[in-house]
Amino acid sequence: MSRGPHPSGESPLPALLLPPVDANRRLRGPYTAGGAIVSALAPIARPELVARYDIELRAMAPDMHELVPARRQSAAMHLPSAERILVHAPRRTLRLSNGLAEFIREYLAETGPRTLVVENIHEADPTDLELLAVLKRRIGPKLLTVVTGGQAVPDEPLGQDEHDARADELEREGTIGARLGAIPYHREHGSDPQRALEAYRFAVEWCLEAGCHDAVVELGRSALRLADPSTEHDLWWRLLHSTATALSSLDREEESEALFELARRESICPSVHASAAYSTGMLKVRHHDPVQRDLNAGLAWVNQAIAISSLLPDPRDRAFKLGFDLNGRALVEVRLGHPAKALELVQEAVELAERDLLPGEHPIHRLVLLANRAQLTIMLGRPEEALEDLNAVIAADPGYPDYYIDRGNLLHRLGRLDAAIADYETAMRVGPPFPEPYYNRAEIRFSTGDHRGALGDLDHALELDPEFVDGLANRAGLLVAFGEYGKARVDAETGLALDSANPYLLCALGQVEMAEGRHRKARVAFDQALELSPSLAAAWANRGMLAFEMGDPEGAVSDFTHALEPGADPALLFNRAMALRATGRDEEAVADLTRAMELAPDDDDIRRALTS
Repeated sequence: MSRGPHPSGESPLPALLLPPVDANRRLRGPYTAGGAIVSALAPIARPELVARYDIELRAMAPDMHELVPARRQSAAMHLPSAERILVHAPRRTLRLSNGLAEFIREYLAETGPRTLVVENIHEADPTDLELLAVLKRRIGPKLLTVVTGGQAVPDEPLGQDEHDARADELEREGTIGARLGAIPYHREHGSDPQRALEAYRFAVEWCLEAGCHDAVVELGRSALRLADPSTEHDLWWRLLHSTATALSSLDREEESEALFELARRESICPSVHASAAYSTGMLKVRHHDPVQRDLNAGLAWVNQAIAISSLLPDPRDRAFKLGFDLNGRALVEVRLGHPAKALELVQEAVELAERDLLPGEHPIHRLVLLANRAQLTIMLGRPEEALEDLNAVIAADPGYPDYYIDRGNLLHRLGRLDAAIADYETAMRVGPPFPEPYYNRAEIRFSTGDHRGALGDLDHALELDPEFVDGLANRAGLLVAFGEYGKARVDAETGLALDSANPYLLCALGQVEMAEGRHRKARVAFDQALELSPSLAAAWANRGMLAFEMGDPEGAVSDFTHALEPGADPALLFNRAMALRATGRDEEAVADLTRAMELAPDDDDIRRALTS
């Protein structure tokens, strides 16, 4: 058994939060430990606290739904499973873990410190491992001591009949948790392969809908060993598609593609081939490794999907599947630099849905199309059209947080800062905690001069997700501005360990190196940033400052000129004027200072330089 720091001689550990928990995923699947915690605390916590974290509690303990009413809901929750087309991103489980950590922290703040003991950690599902890591990081030992242990006392091996009897008993109890872990396990080791296959089917579909992708892969592979593509084609295809989808979500694209290749070999169903072609195309376009992306191959696969779907005989089925494929091709066209063509494709998909689907049918599909149309009209410089679409999307599904981020970003772009902040703050409330709304609010706070407020938002974003690279880049830059170079270096180097080709992190690292007098290393960092992002004004500006400090005013003038390409800025104009003066180009320097004075009439440094 291992535990956190606990020097000998200290007082005993706090009382147990609940009896020791067995985290073996073969008991209750994903969140076996998390569900046990929720089941112990939800009945005794304040109702207001339970209501505030309803999504997280219900996700981790599906058998507690009667005790935890749904308060925050997306429109998808009320639809049949076939119409819930959105697949949760892998970070969904991190959102849930952060929410439960906040719930437990508030509960313990009211009741006092406790100890959580979790056994069989080596058999835990990744959702529980992630949860325990978040609990340790976000609550801390003053309120919660987390003790994790190895193998509990093993059970005696069961015979086939005993596995059948145990599965029968658990099914009579009727809990969802057992259907995600113990029942599939016992059915597979029992005497009836068909009942085992049905048990796995339920578990795979439930876990995919919940965003528990590791469990989908494990359960799905077991199920596929039992399913016959010739005699149980539809079930086999659903299991294969679910498993391949989960693999792609986990950045295991090659394994996902292999399953879709298997589908092409085993099936002659047109809709299977269309879906496999579409999915393979998306794997080519979205591969987590940029080097492995192949837009031309992706286009070929998606075109194949479109060709097949356009021949489907049922008009409603055709409208949905073809619209889905057209939307996929739009993504490829965007990546190829053709946003106008992408917009035509999305519009075609919208019109198909309006013409051939029943009123109200496939509402999530329609909302996705409108949201994507909004992003394309933004790219094409028509933000007001985009705002209309995003307003319609949010009105139709006010419980989906990500659309508030999209609209908030657009409102920010339009200069409507209060409205943008309101959307970011709504996103904070309607779903489990995630870093993006805090990160985006930080950008507005920084732009309006509230630098400490911006830092607080970035701190919270990175508390929620320490691997949020954009947050690390922005906080590193802000810490440089505060002169906290040691902290800035930690953020920059942490971020670069996650994303070595991030120009913003390289720029921040260059600023740290420059501030600490390591000019050669600073120059290398700025050069690397500009190789990756030649239009990055901050890197040009900082490299210009470095050149000036190193006695190269001509190089500084050139770099400041590049930095000014996006538009006039008084600080950059002042810096270029100083470099111009150092080269003897006084007339140009006066012109820059005059323009800077127009932009910042109260700046004393500019006024003194202009009159000297």
